[in-house]
Amino acid sequence: MGYLKYVQQAWKKPDRETLKKRILVWRGEPVTLRLTNPTRPDRARSLGYRAKQGILIVRQRIDRGGHMKPKPAGGRRPKRFGRMFPIRKSYQVIAEERAGKKFPNCEVLNSYWVGKDGKHYWFEVILVDRAHPQIKKDKTLKWITGQKKRVLRGLTSAARESSRRN
Repeated sequence: MGYLKYVQQAWKKPDRETLKKRILVWRGEPVTLRLTNPTRPDRARSLGYRAKQGILIVRQRIDRGGHMKPKPAGGRRPKRFGRMFPIRKSYQVIAEERAGKKFPNCEVLNSYWVGKDGKHYWFEVILVDRAHPQIKKDKTLKWITGQKKRVLRGLTSAARESSRRN
């Protein structure tokens, strides 16, 4: 077995202490953080990540919990106007969209879960710089150079799965 199989097995039942230590560090970091290496190399490679120029990894933090509609104007009581509403996107799709907006010259290829606590989810998003010469030369990634705003049009795998559920 290659080393990625062992990494994959380790993430199926992660060590709680290690994950707690990581999350404590991640809480103090910015909401969107560019990384040099993926936290889960097995998952990143299975979703299309390659260690080459033009491909970025970004860790995105998302707040958990319910979402509320804005208060109605005119001082009406929201008795029949429920303020809480379910979001129709998964947290992973929201993370991809926010990372895509933060890096407007890149396209979102895919993303994966890396952790959660009581307040936040963390996802790592794989971004591809569509103008980079290494990407334009690559036969497997060349297709993404002709696309724009894939994540906002719901073309990532997480977005397609989220729309299928709703």
